Amino acid sequence: MRHAILGAGGVGGLIGACLAQAGDSVTLVVRRETLSTHPKQLQLESPFGNLSVDVDVAAEVPPADVLWITVKATQFETALAAFKNPNTVGVIVPLLNGIDHIAVLRGRYGADRVIPATIAVETERVSPGHIVHRSPFARLNVLSAGRARLASTLDQLEQFGFTSRFVENEPTLMWGKLVFLAPFALTTTAADKTVGEIMSDPQWRSLGEACVREACAVAVAEGAKVDAETVLAGVQGMPAGMRSSMQKDVEQHKAPELDAIAGPILRGAGRHGIEIPATKKLVAAVEQRTGQKAAVNV
Repeated sequence: MRHAILGAGGVGGLIGACLAQAGDSVTLVVRRETLSTHPKQLQLESPFGNLSVDVDVAAEVPPADVLWITVKATQFETALAAFKNPNTVGVIVPLLNGIDHIAVLRGRYGADRVIPATIAVETERVSPGHIVHRSPFARLNVLSAGRARLASTLDQLEQFGFTSRFVENEPTLMWGKLVFLAPFALTTTAADKTVGEIMSDPQWRSLGEACVREACAVAVAEGAKVDAETVLAGVQGMPAGMRSSMQKDVEQHKAPELDAIAGPILRGAGRHGIEIPATKKLVAAVEQRTGQKAAVNV
């Protein structure tokens, strides 16, 4: 199969390296100004195994069976400028943080072409073409409507070490990640602590747990089947040294994905009249730490 990766960072690089290793054609879509210098090889360090594989590099999305969109939410609109010929792509699999991008992609490229999915992993690009996968897991959740078109690809990723599952209910799929990600990202970023440090600090732990419960209340109101106690049990099972991508972005003076991650909770709470004081407190703390007012549209 032919795969195009729009966003050659940690997630895109991990998926691209694994699929290229499996023998598929992989093209990394990069910014035009970096095209001539970007390596045509992916080097991956992973608990699943280390490898180096050859890939193609392009400034525009080429004809492909699958387009993976793996950019940061803050780069989403800019990145789509490289997607000039939608009719040459079979399906689009977005792995962005948040929820709102699904409606945008469906509106522009057609509902049948977009397969909603989420990923849980800690991975980063330490330099162009060099990917370090840090978590002992990489979990893909995909809407069941995409089963026929993605089953063989997911089988390839599972052979490398991924786990994957198909989810029938779209709100459950998308909110199922957000109710876990938002408290994790907001708490670790606000406190500048690892998961283990958060869990051992009563004040931060209490705030994070309250954020989980608030996010789950909004998710249920939005039609998702989620359970706060299950989410909290999952947090307790995370590697103690794990850090969020938002936390790393702030450390590197990059714009955090605050609207994508916290925005749906804030807006959903407003629609349903749900009080979310812990979430608002964490958002304010992230704003204070970054030194600027975040653009969260409530």
